[in-house]
Amino acid sequence: MAKRAERLVSLDAYRGFIMIMLAASGFGIAAMSRNANPDDLRWQILDLREWNWISHHFSHPNWQSNFAIGSHDAQAGSPWLRCAVSFWDLIQPAFMFMVGAAMPYSYRSRQQRGDTKYQMLRHAFVRAIVLTLLGVFLYSIRSNQTNWIFPNVLAQIGLGYFFVYLISLAPRWGQITAFVAILFLSWTMFAVYQVPESYAPEEVNAKVENGEVLTGFFGHWTKNGNAASAFDEWFLNQFPLPRDDDGQPIPYKFNAGGYTTLNFFPAMATMLLGVFAGQLLMSERKPSRKLLDLLGLGGVLLLTGILAGATCCPIIKRIWTPSWVLLSGAYVMWGLALFYLLFDVLPLKRLAFPMVIVGMNSLAMYLMGELLRGWFTKHVVQTHFGDALRWLLGQLTMRLGWMERMQATPETVGQVTYEVFQPMVDATSAFLVMWLIAYYMYRQRIHVRI
Repeated sequence: MAKRAERLVSLDAYRGFIMIMLAASGFGIAAMSRNANPDDLRWQILDLREWNWISHHFSHPNWQSNFAIGSHDAQAGSPWLRCAVSFWDLIQPAFMFMVGAAMPYSYRSRQQRGDTKYQMLRHAFVRAIVLTLLGVFLYSIRSNQTNWIFPNVLAQIGLGYFFVYLISLAPRWGQITAFVAILFLSWTMFAVYQVPESYAPEEVNAKVENGEVLTGFFGHWTKNGNAASAFDEWFLNQFPLPRDDDGQPIPYKFNAGGYTTLNFFPAMATMLLGVFAGQLLMSERKPSRKLLDLLGLGGVLLLTGILAGATCCPIIKRIWTPSWVLLSGAYVMWGLALFYLLFDVLPLKRLAFPMVIVGMNSLAMYLMGELLRGWFTKHVVQTHFGDALRWLLGQLTMRLGWMERMQATPETVGQVTYEVFQPMVDATSAFLVMWLIAYYMYRQRIHVRI
C-alpha cells in the first residue's frame, strides 16, 4: 500500500485564507473609497490618498494587470519593471492554483481507499460538471431565469477540471509539455485573430482612457475585441437566452467586464502549477528543499511572466493571458511557500487554526459568501446584534478620540461610527457569522464536498 501522505497545515490554511477574503468581500475595504466624496466624515479620520492606495489592492484594475512598483498606472514606467499586481487580482489564481494542489492528495487518498481508475475518472468528471453548473447557478441568482454564462470562478474551474485531472496522471514531462502547449495555443488563438474593422469601443463598454483599447500587436488583446469575446458572441447565443418584458430573447453581445468563457483554457495552466506544487510537497524531499524549490519556481515564473508581458503578450487577468498565468503563478507559488514556511516548517501551526477551519470547508464558506452574506448582515447581525454593535463602535470611537472629528455626541457616536464605516462593519460582521458556522461544522466534522 502507498504511504499515506501527511496532511499539511499550510494547504488548508492557504485555502482558508483565500476563502476568507472572498467570503468577506475583502472586508469592505474597496467599498470604503468607491465613488469617494472628499467631504465625507470618514475622510476626517482616514487619509483618502492612502486609502485609495490600499483600495487598489482590493479591486480589479480596469484591464492590464501589472504595474511598476508604487504605481497604479499600467502604462507608467518600463514594461520590464512592471512586476507589481493588485492583491485582489491574485485571489482567483490562488483559488484555482489550490484546486490543482489538492489533486495529487485527492488521487493518493482515493487510491489508498481502493478506488479503481475508472471510479476516480468518473468522480473527476462528475465534479467538473457539478462545479460548472454551480457557477451558472451563482451567476443566475439575481435573475428570473437561468443565465448560461460561465465567468464565475466555480464554472471556470469546472470547465477545466477534468482535463487538468487527466494531465495530472501523465508523467512529469507530459505535464510540462501540456502546460507549455496550453500557453502557446492560448497565445496563438489571440495573436492570429484580427479585430474587426467595425469594432467600436463605446459599443462594448471599452474605454480608451482606461487602457482597455490596446494598440499595435497588443491590440489583439483589446477588451471585447479579441478572439475569446468573439467566440462568446457565437457560443453563448446557442444557449437559451434571457428575455425582455415583451418575451423577446436578448442576444448576448459582450461581458461588461471583458471576461470570457475561454478563460478556462489558460486557467488550466494555473491549476497545473498547483498540481506541480502539490506533487512537490508530497515528495520525499526535505522541507528546506521543498521550500527552496517553491521559491525558485516562483522566481522563474516571475521572470518569464515579465519577459512575456514586455514582448509578446500583455498581462491581463480579465482574459487570463499566458503572461498573466506566469506572473500570477509566481505570486501564488510564493504565497504557498510562505504558508508552508510558517505552518509546516516553523512551529506556528496553532496560529493557522482560524484559517484551517475555513480551508477544510472552503466550498461551504464560498457558497455562504455568495448566497447569504447580505442576509446574514440584515437578519442576523442587524436584527439581533445591531444595538450591541453600535455600542461597541461608539466605545471604540471615544477611546480613540475620534468623536469630535466625527461631529458626534455620546448619544449618537455609535450610529455615526456605523454609518461612516458601514462597508467594513457589514462585511466583517457577516464574515464572523459565517466563520462561526464553519467552526460549528468543523467541530461536528461536517464537510461539504463534491
